[in-house]
Amino acid sequence: MGAGSTRPSVPRPDWMFQLIGFIIHAWIARGPAMIARLLAPFALLVVLALPAQAQDKDVGAGLEAAEILSAVVRVRAKILPNARSAQTLGLQREGSGVLVRDGYVATIGYLVIESETIEVTGADGKSVPAILAGYDHASGFGLVRLLASLAGKPLLIGDSAALDERDLVLVAGHGGREAVSVVQVISRRAFSGSWEYLLESAIWTYPAVPNWSGAPLIGPKGDFLGIGSLIVGDAAGAGVPSPGNLFVPADLLRPILKDLIAMGRSNAPVRPWLGINAEEIRGHLMVARVSPEGPADVAGVKAGDILIGVGEEPVSTLAEFYRKVWARGAAGVEIPLRFLQGAQVKDLKLRSIDRATHFRQKQSF
Repeated sequence: MGAGSTRPSVPRPDWMFQLIGFIIHAWIARGPAMIARLLAPFALLVVLALPAQAQDKDVGAGLEAAEILSAVVRVRAKILPNARSAQTLGLQREGSGVLVRDGYVATIGYLVIESETIEVTGADGKSVPAILAGYDHASGFGLVRLLASLAGKPLLIGDSAALDERDLVLVAGHGGREAVSVVQVISRRAFSGSWEYLLESAIWTYPAVPNWSGAPLIGPKGDFLGIGSLIVGDAAGAGVPSPGNLFVPADLLRPILKDLIAMGRSNAPVRPWLGINAEEIRGHLMVARVSPEGPADVAGVKAGDILIGVGEEPVSTLAEFYRKVWARGAAGVEIPLRFLQGAQVKDLKLRSIDRATHFRQKQSF
């Protein structure tokens, strides 16, 4: 675009073609009773995309859209220079977040872990300082506490378990109506991350949007259903080329929100953490990286090792590995692992830890 030009404030044509396709598919696959449910997010999108003058003609719809977007914020974090996550996540991080309580913003945790300073910018452009209030490694949620007031009404946490494949929802990144996209829930299945992370029922959406990090997934009622985590190439299923995004279900935040506010973490038993980043390669688990000074590093695990078992139990997928490790007890339990190191099979015992103790903390004095 040239200087002084502005982006169109109406829905993009490809959304219209997408809408027609969804209507036809819904009529054939689900019948007319489901069309109202499928079209609800599009109705909300049209209101969000209308110019302000047009919204004034429908005061109720305009106020609802403005109220929803007022909860979406920008999150900027400056990370501690000695942060253990700096090598992989960088020292300057930026994404979105959503107000879920007065003075509290939910976002994806990797944006704010090991932060030195945090700045949150509201829908009106006002920026205020904030601090990390809580982090939950099991889900990936981070919670930020505002240190000054910010305009915006918190969104209600909806029922993300009720989201079905083919449902249409909105992704709302910080930036107003132009940062809103319509996406389709294309899969509800498990996700295994290489960093000792497992979601049993992640929300996979299609097509991919560029402003996913920390962006809330919003349902047809304007409720908060998930937080943006990743961009993926196989949203429709393993081995199926389908660029999309992965969202952490908001259902995982609801039961721990009070704990995060009160204690900075969930009150549930802490899972054992080993400091192993592994990848699934041709039916095997290969160690891609070990966290410096973590349990695996201390025990002698090296990048390139092949993980073949937890004790006497064989493992070939990340999900199998994590479930067998976590089944052995809480953080602090000794975990026996079997590796193929070169041509030798080695049995190593790793003393697990609470991952939170491995992160660098900002000094308060």
